Amino acid sequence: MMHKILLVLVGATFATLQFCGVPGSGRVDKVGDRPDSDLVTKPVDYACIDAVSTNCSVSFLSSDKTKANLTTSFLVFGGGGAPDYNEIALEKNLLYFQRTLAKLGYEPEQAAMFFANGNDGEATIRYIDEVDGTEKYKVPEIPHLRGAATPENLQAWLATDRQANAANRDLFFYFTGHGTLNRRNADNNAMMLWYEEAVSVQQFANLLDQLPADKTVTAMMAQCYSGSFANFIYKDGNPKKSLSSQNRCGFFATVKTQPSVGCTPAVDESDYRDYSSSFFAGLSGRDRTGKPVPSADYDRDGQVSYAEAHAFAKVDEYTTDLPISTSEAWLQLRSSRLLRYQIFRQPISKLLKTARPEQRYVVDELVKRFNFNPDYSYSKNVEDFAIDNASGGDPIDSAAEQAYLTRLQMELINISMEQRTRAARNPRRIADLDRIVSCEQSSWQP
Repeated sequence: MMHKILLVLVGATFATLQFCGVPGSGRVDKVGDRPDSDLVTKPVDYACIDAVSTNCSVSFLSSDKTKANLTTSFLVFGGGGAPDYNEIALEKNLLYFQRTLAKLGYEPEQAAMFFANGNDGEATIRYIDEVDGTEKYKVPEIPHLRGAATPENLQAWLATDRQANAANRDLFFYFTGHGTLNRRNADNNAMMLWYEEAVSVQQFANLLDQLPADKTVTAMMAQCYSGSFANFIYKDGNPKKSLSSQNRCGFFATVKTQPSVGCTPAVDESDYRDYSSSFFAGLSGRDRTGKPVPSADYDRDGQVSYAEAHAFAKVDEYTTDLPISTSEAWLQLRSSRLLRYQIFRQPISKLLKTARPEQRYVVDELVKRFNFNPDYSYSKNVEDFAIDNASGGDPIDSAAEQAYLTRLQMELINISMEQRTRAARNPRRIADLDRIVSCEQSSWQP
């Protein structure tokens, strides 16, 4: 008999949310003024959780074929909160995810995919017609789509996964949509689901608690202010508490205080530049147009880990994004202005002595990008670069180039803070770091 458990989303009040990616200004107040108690207004349909009722248009349960082939469950949520910011790029991200699954040997239907309004037949996807240049709307066309991207479906799938996919040791969660900035507490930002229902970091962390404690959860989230979700590794999603008993890690398009890129109504995928595109290109070896990309197997162990795909994206993605992972957020939280000052004044080559292969790749590529001397410190290189610019050299004249410099700073901080953490020989901190890093170095490949 299936036990039916009612889950309630709880968390801080979002009275000061800034919403990213919405045309116009009225939408911000409409979303931001609603308290958490209003975020989920419709009850979960537990007849659909049982997946045996003829009244259900969606089955959350996996097929026997899926159970036989999977060690990882895949859960994907995407789309805007309403038609006016439900861009076609978000739909195409889900289609690219399915192609990535196929490239790595999985059947696309093995992923539980929920997008915007789901299968109700309404034209909600905004796009620019390539013929006449006008804005139009279309119906979602995603094979194997399970339903709408709503909090109810998120709760229901997680409740079902505990039983339907009990043998699967891992869960990979992918979100591609819009995010909100909580101005009162950027450690508890939110992802925006359909009907403009916000799910915060703390709510998401608590929802995952219903899964078995021995299940590993990896998240890849590509929305504005997504770095805040690095806090889902802690109990209640609170970075002031200890790590969750459940093993969790994640990768995020940008830091918690910055908007991200990639939500466009343009149809041509060859022009897309965003974290999702680069991450899955690194993971699968194929970009979203099907062209091969250089291997991201930096440690040469025969498979590409999540951490290596993340490293690939840091170099490949020519945007203003500042990608960050859970271990990197954990390390940067323990840095200080004084420590960063000291790090930037050490020779880059010295810092690289303790770097992992994927970290070395990022630093080497970004050092070459700016023609820096690795035997000099970051600060010395930047000073020399400024002198060259004053003498007629090539200036850093774009926000994307500035972002590459910031990514280099972040990578040097990550490497140095990990070395300092291990040198301090605090057993608990080292165990926490090892646990997060180990999760990030796993992959879809068994």
